[in-house]
Amino acid sequence: MKIGLISDGKAPSSDTSIELRTADATVKFLNERRSGIGGRPIQLVTCETANDPSRGADCANQAIEQKVSAVVVGASAVAQTIWPPLHAAKIPVLFFSTTIPEQLQDAQSTFILGDPNGLVVGGILPLAEKAKTKNLTGIVIDVPPALAQFEGENAAVLKKAGIKVKLIPIPLGTADMTPQLQGLSGSAPGVVEIVGNDAFCISAFNALRTAGFTGPYFAIGPCITDATRKAVPADVLERVTVNAVAPVNNDNPSTRLYKAVVAAYGKNIDTDDAIGMDMFAELGAFQTALADIRGAITPATVISTLKSMPEKEIPGAGGLRFRCNGRAYPVTPAVCTRGGLTAQLDGKGQPSAYHVVGASPIP
Repeated sequence: MKIGLISDGKAPSSDTSIELRTADATVKFLNERRSGIGGRPIQLVTCETANDPSRGADCANQAIEQKVSAVVVGASAVAQTIWPPLHAAKIPVLFFSTTIPEQLQDAQSTFILGDPNGLVVGGILPLAEKAKTKNLTGIVIDVPPALAQFEGENAAVLKKAGIKVKLIPIPLGTADMTPQLQGLSGSAPGVVEIVGNDAFCISAFNALRTAGFTGPYFAIGPCITDATRKAVPADVLERVTVNAVAPVNNDNPSTRLYKAVVAAYGKNIDTDDAIGMDMFAELGAFQTALADIRGAITPATVISTLKSMPEKEIPGAGGLRFRCNGRAYPVTPAVCTRGGLTAQLDGKGQPSAYHVVGASPIP
């Protein structure tokens, strides 16, 4: 069974090439220990975008030319150009997460593991309530997928809760954010949410510390790596709540499974890197959803099997469950999961424990 895998890979200002190494190890595991998909081995057709929108479209077209049955997309900054050709060709696309409205609202061939709504309800709002603030300041990589999470349903949820949102988009690769963030002192900015890779987040954390920001942080999982832990002081790290689908840096059944797979089938994979474990969860979920597929495997049969699957647990996702029948959120039928994981970091940047937030069964 041919599956397309599109990753940004190594780019001038970011590096998610661990996705490709993890995907290779995961597929070897799934083929050897889980009978592939429907008893047929998985064959990956990979392509890297290097964060280039035109290369994102090229990768999509290459997958179509290779006659893949589905495409799995990693944590991409150019999802807005990857998706249209695949959607037009009626090829199912599985995203780990996306905040682009057209993708969230697609009821035809798009499937999304990450819940873009649950973490606002289960993560940001509790932080704001605890800090007694009605302000949210987003420091975000200036690319459409990152900015889109503050639109649509999320914007409506925040508005209903009385939260005022201020966005500060910053270009990827900005080493010193002090000029943009120097006015964010004290606790007036409220909860600060940082959306970016580790280099982006390091720059944001340190610029905010220089500015004298004293409030709580909410960060996405890829923000926190060993590089972050070394570059950001403890007094900042211990104020960070992190969200994730993959519960890295913590001993639990999910990380034990992931580490066993990497030890047996992988090479040069840091198991504490959230981006790698996200890919493991994404491919594991894809195989889990299609494990019982029968007959010819085509884009159409993959779509119908995904839509008819019962609710199941996402492998390596800390207890999160998924079901892709379009009923998790009627206004965003592509979303397959309700809820997410959050964890409070300690001064060393390590999570004490992950908690499932915003989850409920999908009927």
